[in-house]
Amino acid sequence: MTADDGHAISYKVLRRGTPVVSADGEQIGTVRRVHEAARENIFDGIDVDTKDGVRFVDAPEVARIAERAVTVTFPAAEAAQHLHERGSAMGHALSRSRTVRRAKRWGRGMRERWDRR
Repeated sequence: MTADDGHAISYKVLRRGTPVVSADGEQIGTVRRVHEAARENIFDGIDVDTKDGVRFVDAPEVARIAERAVTVTFPAAEAAQHLHERGSAMGHALSRSRTVRRAKRWGRGMRERWDRR
């Protein structure tokens, strides 16, 4: 246990926004979502919010899950090789389409109006 990351915890109670730290101590992002193989009840990996977007870290590459940080097995210099993009090529293409952007903007506007009521 390092001095600043707290006690080890289960992946099931890992909170969104927890820092993800490389083996050499540099923060590479924050936890966005934890993946679990539900049938087998085992940890599958973590989606990480990085400066390059959402990336996936596979379970064997996670060294430790603690209260205040998740530590991975690779150094920050090798992060690009170990962090995988989430989703399909078709999903990425659709998310950039004009219709989807307009629908998202409309939805945000509706939410703002609803919140102001």
